[in-house]
Amino acid sequence: MVIVTHSGKFHADDAWAVAVLKILFPQAEVLRTRDAARVEAADFAVDVGGIWDAATGRFDHHQKGFVGARQTGVPYASAGLVWKEYGARCVSTLAAAHTGHRLSDDQAAEMAYSIDADVVQYLDLSDVGAAKNAPGGYGLSAVVSGFNPNWLDEQRLGYGDADDAYRLSQFSRAMDLLTDIMTNAVKYRVGVLLAVEQVRQAEVLEEGRVLFLQNGAVPWGQVVRKEMPELLFVISHNIAEQRYMIHAIPVSPDSFKARADLPEAWAGLRDAQLAAVTGVEDAGFCHNGRFIAAAKSYEGIRRMASLALEALQRQQRDV
Repeated sequence: MVIVTHSGKFHADDAWAVAVLKILFPQAEVLRTRDAARVEAADFAVDVGGIWDAATGRFDHHQKGFVGARQTGVPYASAGLVWKEYGARCVSTLAAAHTGHRLSDDQAAEMAYSIDADVVQYLDLSDVGAAKNAPGGYGLSAVVSGFNPNWLDEQRLGYGDADDAYRLSQFSRAMDLLTDIMTNAVKYRVGVLLAVEQVRQAEVLEEGRVLFLQNGAVPWGQVVRKEMPELLFVISHNIAEQRYMIHAIPVSPDSFKARADLPEAWAGLRDAQLAAVTGVEDAGFCHNGRFIAAAKSYEGIRRMASLALEALQRQQRDV
């Protein structure tokens, strides 16, 4: 099996698209060329060839009259075209390989849609010149573009087989980076999926205002925000660091605004200073932003949670 994409400078959209196909067809050869005969003979043609026809493995968006776009109106480039056809299958493959969990078709499709919304559409937008996926020079598309040889490389290598081999090796490095990003995106989403029941069944304390998680690595934010509006804090055991944490609950995934903050008097204090203010001997620290604090023991973090709730009650009485 042969996967063809264009030679010359590569972009994040074609590197992502080829990476997806290599995950699904690991024995396939990747060939970078613009030779029409070789493009036509390939099993997959990505970002080259002037045809969009998923049934025959053609995923180009440069041809005159191309109008492919998502329902949201975001146009497709090659990353989106391949992901549209193979994203759910790729998600299933990565989930099985890296988490041991087999997703249902619906779960895989939902995760693929989420990854498109979070990552893939921005690669497409950058490729078609509609938007950058991050300000400055370190958005994902810009980072991938940095794997291309610059003029110093080309001057050193000259033009010919050595130059082609170097470009292909750099393209492979870009694909490896994008494969890692893809894998991490899938692992995170599988982790969230499997964590839901653990969070729902976790112990509720302080008359329903505090949740205790025995494993602090379990992702809890989505479930708590959607299903547990009465909670004000989450306490958890950080197994790796052997300490206990208290977390404020953000009102949204991309905000530091919380349902309730930790006491203002704790902000920025550590160890003996925090212990003196709280009366908790093993208190460790409280972040300046008052969204997280720590203690060495479960008893210590329980006491800090009680103190935080008492401070909120006093604050509400004083308003």
